[in-house]
Amino acid sequence: MGFREFVAIVASLMAVNALAIDAMLPALPQIGEALSIATENQRQFIITAYLLGFGVAQLAYGPLSDRFGRRPVLLFGLVIYTIASCAAMLVTSFDQMIFARLMQGVGSAAARVLAVSIVRDCYSGRQMARVMSIAFIMFILVPVIAPSVGQAIVLVAPWEWIFLVLGLAGFGLASWIMLRLPETLPPERRNPIVLSAVFAAFRLVATNRLCLGYTLAAASILGCLFGFINSAQQIFVDVFDTGSAFPIYFASIALFMALSSFVNSRIVERYGTRVVSHTGLLAFTSIAIIHASMALSGHESLVVFLVLQSLMMFCFGLVMSNFSAMAMDPVGMVAGTAASFQGFVTTVGGALLGFYIGQHYDGTATPVILGYACLGMLSIVIVLITEKGRLFRPTVTASR
Repeated sequence: MGFREFVAIVASLMAVNALAIDAMLPALPQIGEALSIATENQRQFIITAYLLGFGVAQLAYGPLSDRFGRRPVLLFGLVIYTIASCAAMLVTSFDQMIFARLMQGVGSAAARVLAVSIVRDCYSGRQMARVMSIAFIMFILVPVIAPSVGQAIVLVAPWEWIFLVLGLAGFGLASWIMLRLPETLPPERRNPIVLSAVFAAFRLVATNRLCLGYTLAAASILGCLFGFINSAQQIFVDVFDTGSAFPIYFASIALFMALSSFVNSRIVERYGTRVVSHTGLLAFTSIAIIHASMALSGHESLVVFLVLQSLMMFCFGLVMSNFSAMAMDPVGMVAGTAASFQGFVTTVGGALLGFYIGQHYDGTATPVILGYACLGMLSIVIVLITEKGRLFRPTVTASR
């Protein structure tokens, strides 16, 4: 397999998650009406249920892939994702939808864990960061087009067809992997599933200073994104009255994340992951504080929101892929377990933080923006502790 096809498969695995979240955003009002969901904020459970299933299941996929190899575990997860997507088409109640979304997240978790593990099997350090950044570009393009796809579907067909598209995407990706992706973990590097060994691997990951620190910092920043996604439809449609043009505005912001990932792939090998990500984090938080000040002073508008949100998402793209690479780099000997731990903490932590922000939606964009500022400052504190007060340069002791 060539480098481009390898990156395309990794990006597609990462994009499965974004597609499952963003394609349905324009259809949330129709889904809420069909399932008799009481309040608008309650619709956010449809997103959060998926994220929680996605986050918790990652704990299992890492050890399983370290034992049985990447391919069979990955295909198993994609089968669950495909079946759950089809099941969501047939639900008749809110509880059934929550369960279907939870299982859809469980299946999608395999794609997230195995994408990172497969890359770590083949690359490390700045090369790994470059591969992840290139894949992240394609991954970000999905949020750009997914809401438009969902909007187009609900204009000509019932909302259930969105889940049909998700099921077909899962089936197609599983077929591609079955035909083209080789196993990247040779038998001699596989570890038996022994509970003591599994706990030892998780302990190794959880006590590694860099892995734990950058995982927690990434969870904090990811909470900002999930808070925005939870409230995006309400903010654009209810606050700024964009109507059916909501996917266009959403896509314009997502494009800045794609642009920053492209920039990161060009500069990260030259300047290093710390310089790029720490600069991006400081810029993200500074812009968030400025945005929060404008919102609290009553100067918020659609133009202001679009400009500052786009700038923050550009900085977000400089942070996340590098934080992921730095968290994984010192624990390559247990890459599957490390990817599981990182995915669990970032997704569940980010989902809960984002849900907390989203539930404070009060008819204005202010709660979301304040959440950005607070979580950005929290992430800075975590990075400072992780690096022992040294930004832009690695600590002297890299293993703890």
